Amino acid sequence: MPGEQRQPAFVLVRPQMGENIGAAARAMWNFGLDRMRLVSPRDGWPNPSSVAMASGAGRLLDAAVLSEDVAGALGDCDLVFATTARQRGMTKPVYSPEEAMREAAARIAAGGRVAVMFGPERAGLENADVAQANAIISVPVNPEFPSLNLAQCVLLCAYEWRRASTEVAARRDEMAGAEWASGIEVEKLAEHYEERLEEAGFFFPDHKAPAMKLTLRNLWSRMPLTREDVRTLHGIMRQMVRWKERG
Repeated sequence: MPGEQRQPAFVLVRPQMGENIGAAARAMWNFGLDRMRLVSPRDGWPNPSSVAMASGAGRLLDAAVLSEDVAGALGDCDLVFATTARQRGMTKPVYSPEEAMREAAARIAAGGRVAVMFGPERAGLENADVAQANAIISVPVNPEFPSLNLAQCVLLCAYEWRRASTEVAARRDEMAGAEWASGIEVEKLAEHYEERLEEAGFFFPDHKAPAMKLTLRNLWSRMPLTREDVRTLHGIMRQMVRWKERG
């Protein structure tokens, strides 16, 4: 059974291959979508060929809603997107996948019901299908090769839905149990290296020493060091000094 989260229905119109239906189900479930609707699958339904490709997303296939026509699949929706790469000669707003799923999230949050239609593998949606949509989703693909596999198109829209409906960090650091070094720890590391390099005659000639020390301090401040990094760098310098003294 579908989960409790409010989300768009993904409608596969006259899909031709069971394998592609299964791959679409997998792509949907990757991003938390489980409302699949099927309109007149070419090889009938259920289709054993879809199960292997679903690879863990079989629950979507079990709960898929089967309709004889597009109108029946969209009857409860008040906002419908049609995915297409071709110009249709129709007066409709055309969205990128990102903006379409943002609009879908806003409409659903306000209590609306949203569907996204995907056409059959051979030629995509027919004009009669697109005419039943409120808006078009157009993926910015290579114009010399615009055809997308059904599951690929589903994946793109499902990914953008996830981004629009869930807080996604643009960047995060995997610390693996480590902690960032504090300012004073980095300062002590900088002092350690400066002192030892001074003793080794690194800051030469004298008139360039201030600029060289400033460059070194700037280097330490730019590096995102953990406490373990700082301990390791201290250890490296101590060992080098011991080796030099033994020599």
